[in-house]
Amino acid sequence: MALPKTIRSIARNLRFWIVLAVWAASLLFVLFQGGKTSLMLLAMISVLVVYLIAGGLGGIRRVHGHRSLSTEQGEALHAGDQVKVSLNFGVPGFLPMPYVIIREVMKRHNGETWSFEESVIPDFRGSGQLMFQTPPLARGSYFFTETECITEDIFGLIEHKGSIHIPGQFRVLPRTVFIPGWKMLNKNSRLAGPQRAASSRRETTQINGVRDYVYGDRISRIHWNATARTGSWKSKEFEYDSVPKIMVVLDAISANYQTDNQFELAVSTAASLINYASRERLCMGLATTADQFKMFAPSETYSDRQRMMHHLVDLKADGYGNLLQKLEKSGRLIPFGSMFVLISPQSGNQVLELLRWADTRGFTPAYIQVSASESDKNSKQGWVSMLQAKGTFGCAVTDLSELPAALGGGRA
Repeated sequence: MALPKTIRSIARNLRFWIVLAVWAASLLFVLFQGGKTSLMLLAMISVLVVYLIAGGLGGIRRVHGHRSLSTEQGEALHAGDQVKVSLNFGVPGFLPMPYVIIREVMKRHNGETWSFEESVIPDFRGSGQLMFQTPPLARGSYFFTETECITEDIFGLIEHKGSIHIPGQFRVLPRTVFIPGWKMLNKNSRLAGPQRAASSRRETTQINGVRDYVYGDRISRIHWNATARTGSWKSKEFEYDSVPKIMVVLDAISANYQTDNQFELAVSTAASLINYASRERLCMGLATTADQFKMFAPSETYSDRQRMMHHLVDLKADGYGNLLQKLEKSGRLIPFGSMFVLISPQSGNQVLELLRWADTRGFTPAYIQVSASESDKNSKQGWVSMLQAKGTFGCAVTDLSELPAALGGGRA
């Protein structure tokens, strides 16, 4: 398949036909005129034609390579990070090449593309290396398409192309902010629901396992049998009281968002709450109302929280319909007595109806509004204050840096 394609590519090149026409004229010159000059001219043009054909049939069309990414060490990437890419390539054969243009195309899960193009001068063995750095990346799944390699013969007459497919993909987690505390989870707050904060959870007398000794552990916590058996200090791990259950509901209906940045703020807010729950040992779940409704049951295990975070990586605001109707179908899956935290740009009767529905189901409603601008936030501040006056936790943010203060835990 590659050979016919190469021949068709050469045949479509106008410069090749011009060179071939000159060769035909030189041949006729030899046949009708003769002499050493005509033979020498025919020989030179014949060598040129053979060189052009050989360069088209081989060389760059059989290029091979290897790509390495700075993410291969396993570190997690967050929104705003950059990735260093190194592409090593080799062109088989012995024909000289003045340069090779490398064109890399990187795609995001939503269809956005970035193109990186650079010229590289290969060494005498036809090998070269291209290194570049991506711009600051937004959250999402990224992958590389086919790498295109372009070169010309040393005379600049015919352009030759080749391509290689080197799989390479990585994921960028949403941007997050550190949340010192949450006023709603404070047991002394009038906004607190039936659940208790993680900081108020007390250890029981039931041993849950054995862990490594931590400096400061009391003598009574030391597990002497495990210490003697392993040869290193071990401490007893006790079970905690019942774990608070929180369900974060992220509005992903496209008609509700004015800009893409507004939806990114909503996703980052949910991701920051998941990190907060992980640090405070809270039992948190996640529900997203995109085109495909997705719900993760409240859990405090690391693996479940990682699944939630990776779900947010390529989440798109492609949902449609009514938010309340979507939740009514799956509301029975939310544990009774859970804290119901809605993250949405909506306001007014629709949100009031949704929060009222959550309250009648035995949930403790809370609302975090993501605003498109400061003026939008100010125009709806009275509505948020009305929720707080009714005893429902509510806040509004226009930037992720405002979230810690809005939750009542101070600034990040």
